Amino acid sequence: MSKIKKVILIIVSIILLVVIAGAVALGYNFRENKKEQEEIENFIKEYRQAKLDKYIQENEMYADYEVDVAFLGDSLTDGYDVKQYYPNYLVVNRGIGGDTTFDLEDRLRVSVYDLKPKVAVMLIGANNFKTMFDNYERLVAGIKANLPNTKLVLLSLTSMSGQWGKNNQIAAYNNAKIKLISQKYGCTFVDLYTPLLNLNTGEIYDEYTTDGGHLTPKGYEVITSVITPVLDEIL
Repeated sequence: MSKIKKVILIIVSIILLVVIAGAVALGYNFRENKKEQEEIENFIKEYRQAKLDKYIQENEMYADYEVDVAFLGDSLTDGYDVKQYYPNYLVVNRGIGGDTTFDLEDRLRVSVYDLKPKVAVMLIGANNFKTMFDNYERLVAGIKANLPNTKLVLLSLTSMSGQWGKNNQIAAYNNAKIKLISQKYGCTFVDLYTPLLNLNTGEIYDEYTTDGGHLTPKGYEVITSVITPVLDEIL
């Protein structure tokens, strides 16, 4: 065998070894990523089920009481200490982090129908901007039909920043649609987008957000100052 052929053979062998090693590494990373993803999904399922179990217990606990306000939503609601911010009312938090409009629809019975609050305040859609209107109106219609004596307050999506800020335009557009739906069904619409917005940057004020999408205590103080007068008026 000539030296040139030997060199070529060595080079080809090295390339094959690199390719094989890369394939093995990719396979390992894929398995690790898949395992990590499964662990995250299992955690979310367990967290969500724990929340639903808690709601069932609370519904039984409040059976002899008339709850003033139930707050429905995703992580923005989940992280909202409503008992602290609304001390004058009997309030419950029915937010679950990561929920889409579809997730909320699946749990309306436990979250609000069985509770029968005087007022339901709903903030949902940030986790599925593009598909939220596939069932948003159905959410509203369902609550109105099942709870004819419950007043429904629809909160707008909030303004955002950072990686979330790219969704500000679609959030503003979706808020206009939420307002139209609120008018159609006789609900009260509350704009949270504008009070949080820094007009100079076109994004949420830095002091109002932890990561561009979720709120700081100051952010919650702002939305509370907007929601409280509405509750005072309708309760």
